[in-house]
Amino acid sequence: MQGKGLVKLFAVALILICLYQLSFTFLTNRIENRAEAYAQERISADVSERGYNNELRRLEKVYLDSIQDKPSVNLGFADYTYKDCKSNSLNLGLDLQGGMSVVMQVAIDKAIQSIAGGSTHPQLMAALENAKKKEAETQADFVTLFGQEFSRINPDVSLASIFANSPDYSDRITYNSSNDDVLKLIREESENAIATTFEIIRTRIDKFGVTQPNISLQKSTGRIMVELPGVDDPERVRKLLQAEANLEFWDMYTFDNQMARALEGANNALKTKLGVEETPEATTNETDNIEITENGDTIKATEDGLLTDKESTNEELSVEEARKQNPFFSIMSPSQQGGSSIIGFVNRADVSKFKEYMEMDEVKSQFPRDCKLLLSKDLITSENNDGETVNVHMVHAIKSRYGDNFKPPLDGGVITGADSQVEQNGQVAVTMQMNVEGAKKWKNMTRENIGKPVAVVLDDLVYSAPVVQSEIGGGNTQITGDFTLEEGKDLASILKIGKLPAPARIVEEAVVGPSLGKESIRAGLLSLLIGVALVLAFMIFYYNKGGVVSVIALLLNLFFIIGILASIGTTLTLAGIAGIVLTIGMAVDANVIIYERIREELDRGLTMKQAIGEGFKKSYSAIIDGNITTLITAAILAYFGLGPVLGFAVILIIGIISSLFTAVLLSRLIIDWRVNKGDTMKFSSGLELFKNTNIDFVSKRKRNYIISAIIIGLGLLSMFTKGFEMGVDFQGGRTYQVEFDQPVQMTDIASALAPQFDDQAPLVTTYDNDYRITTSYEINNRDTEIDNIVLAKLHEGVKGFYANPPTLAQFSNNFVRSSQKVGPTIADDIRTGAIWATIFALLGIFLYILIRFRKWQFGMAAVITIIHDTLILLSIFSIFHGILPFGMEINQAFIAALLTVIGYSINDTVVVFDRIREYLIDNPNQNSLQVINKAINSTLSRTVITSLTTLFVVFILFVFGGEVIRGFAFALLIGIIVGTYSSIFVATPLVIDLSGED
Repeated sequence: MQGKGLVKLFAVALILICLYQLSFTFLTNRIENRAEAYAQERISADVSERGYNNELRRLEKVYLDSIQDKPSVNLGFADYTYKDCKSNSLNLGLDLQGGMSVVMQVAIDKAIQSIAGGSTHPQLMAALENAKKKEAETQADFVTLFGQEFSRINPDVSLASIFANSPDYSDRITYNSSNDDVLKLIREESENAIATTFEIIRTRIDKFGVTQPNISLQKSTGRIMVELPGVDDPERVRKLLQAEANLEFWDMYTFDNQMARALEGANNALKTKLGVEETPEATTNETDNIEITENGDTIKATEDGLLTDKESTNEELSVEEARKQNPFFSIMSPSQQGGSSIIGFVNRADVSKFKEYMEMDEVKSQFPRDCKLLLSKDLITSENNDGETVNVHMVHAIKSRYGDNFKPPLDGGVITGADSQVEQNGQVAVTMQMNVEGAKKWKNMTRENIGKPVAVVLDDLVYSAPVVQSEIGGGNTQITGDFTLEEGKDLASILKIGKLPAPARIVEEAVVGPSLGKESIRAGLLSLLIGVALVLAFMIFYYNKGGVVSVIALLLNLFFIIGILASIGTTLTLAGIAGIVLTIGMAVDANVIIYERIREELDRGLTMKQAIGEGFKKSYSAIIDGNITTLITAAILAYFGLGPVLGFAVILIIGIISSLFTAVLLSRLIIDWRVNKGDTMKFSSGLELFKNTNIDFVSKRKRNYIISAIIIGLGLLSMFTKGFEMGVDFQGGRTYQVEFDQPVQMTDIASALAPQFDDQAPLVTTYDNDYRITTSYEINNRDTEIDNIVLAKLHEGVKGFYANPPTLAQFSNNFVRSSQKVGPTIADDIRTGAIWATIFALLGIFLYILIRFRKWQFGMAAVITIIHDTLILLSIFSIFHGILPFGMEINQAFIAALLTVIGYSINDTVVVFDRIREYLIDNPNQNSLQVINKAINSTLSRTVITSLTTLFVVFILFVFGGEVIRGFAFALLIGIIVGTYSSIFVATPLVIDLSGED
């Protein structure tokens, strides 16, 4: 073996680097154990069982926050804080520790509108709206789609006629500029807006204080990927990330007869638009009084209509009919307090409908043209006549000084600083400082509104509406509201950092509870340890001292994989653990190929030293070819994958490279060292499977074709009739993993939720001991509140199934163990990415085999074999979904499994092809069919042993890995069996038939 010194040097350096990097993980765990002990000593004995984990995490966080910047450990040459250790330790994915991940889509349409100077030109708005619809159907970028739609709608109108009006770009475009010139400007400025939005969001996350956040920008799509480990307050994260920080100060309308008439007119206009027929009984509105308490004052409101000076004369009119007769008042209850800045109240669940109504011209025309209705940031909890608790937003009316041009008298551009503080009354307030210009405008505005309310509006939500008592000078003001301390800090941070140049909305989201993360760690580690132990035991049993060497190589391989992950900052997910388990199983293949070759050379009469040299030499070709083809699929998976799929692919790549180093180079180093010391090496324990077999595989190929055709035919029939269990990431929607405190039936859950989701029953499936609830309800709604609304509807529908019905907060914190949201555009991109990943994997493998084997028949046979394996795997997932007692979703994890199966199958096939090529070269005068049969038989032992060891670890993963990856592991299990079968009974016979051999 050449270069032994270099291999030793590299191995020692790699061991030292991994030890150093993993020491941070060890130290972090030690500090966090101290934090857990601190929390357990101080936790109150009367904390409920459900609230115990939340309180424990809170106390742990208190301890860690107190010491994170203090020197905690010393490695002999430097002091390290907890923060240092945590940032350098092995990153655990959200599925292993809990937390939240989101994909945010930067609203490029808003950026384009801003570039046009805020224009609402009908032709511009129509092109933007059409481009948004097209975006969900194609992979073209938004600017290109916008340009195409504008030209299609307005073939005789130039973009310059709209964009040249913007004073900010007068030096770059004129009225004579071409559409291409304008689109070039739009593209450049949109990219700048996306980059700036990304930097602002990253700064906000840094201020948020999350340890080891992961944030990246996908420039081509304008998407921002964010992972926040350990976060247990998703609502706070949503507000922090999506806030545009568009701060405005407005004059206001108050509730009076004019406003009451406007509301009445809006209700009547909406009745006419919706075609509601007037009933004789509906001369006035049937109302249910609601008492709403705000700041100690009781406000009378109505749930179903506006109280007029006429008494309701029809007590028999049903609430349902009253709502139908009063469509506007059924969701917006007017105020009854004259002079108040509160115009009315809207139930939280009706926010989307309220906004939809207020966008209608027929409704807007009933209000003064300088009036716009906005909702309050705060929610008021109230109780209706039925004793039900409802959460409502207050409705305020802001007043423009410029008619229907809603430009605020003062905006957030004048803010120079912001801070949060706790007032003497216990309220949290955010104090803002203004520049000289802002101070002057604020002074004038408050002087003009003495005795009147003014609105402090952030991102179209009214944060406060104080009545001005006197003129305010100096440029300082406060925002007060129902803030928690964290919310106050977040708001101050947002205002200091500044507004987003282009708003960003969450289009994909996953939330994993910390308890679920701990279960995943236990399941993943257990499957890893059992799988590794089985492989190690088998190798020692079957290969004797050679097996001991392979055990050392496998353990070093595992150590290197974990150490490299920690060094480069790659996140370890549950799918990543699966990748490690699979890598270890596949790493055995290199040792098996080498040891089987050494056995063959010993049988030929070579000495041990000669047999070792020849065995390694003759194994290199098969090992390299097999690993490179697997590496091709892993690289393609890494390019197209997101989230856990990407993590799986990265670990697979690291594992393949590490396996080659340990199984080929280090194991050779150890074996040579033992032999040179005079130690007697043995590569057999006396048991030799499939030795001297002489099975006629070739002549039975047509029978095998028929078996495969029958399975695929049944599968295709099932695909076209029964279909698949499509995952939420392939079709869009929301999925919640919900735990109940008593037994419930799936059908009962679906029936109870149907009325909440517009009579569309969600898909309910069992998931381990929990239930997975999937719905596409309002998935296209872009309102920032819609996630909370859907969660509230879910809670409303299922709370009756609990022995002790939880509040919404208790349900969200204690019973929703994980959730996922995927928008339709993301789902389309995932589907498209999966298709391209598969196509490129097939193309890459075909080209590599064509280059290596110099015969197109080998490459074509390999591709057909892969298609064969893929169709059988899809057939089984279609036929058995809903029958087997675990999820069999077609999702990103399934695609990862499919491409891994492709890599494994082609690895197996290439090893057989490599031996066939060798035998055909060595026996040019013999019958080719006999030579091919002999080659297959000679590799049969290696094929079966490799498959068995890989099946060991994947089966353990399937049994102990947990529900999260059971479907993934099942796909691998079937794929390995099918891949082993096809490499012998399909791939090689295809080479024969494609070559025209008889």
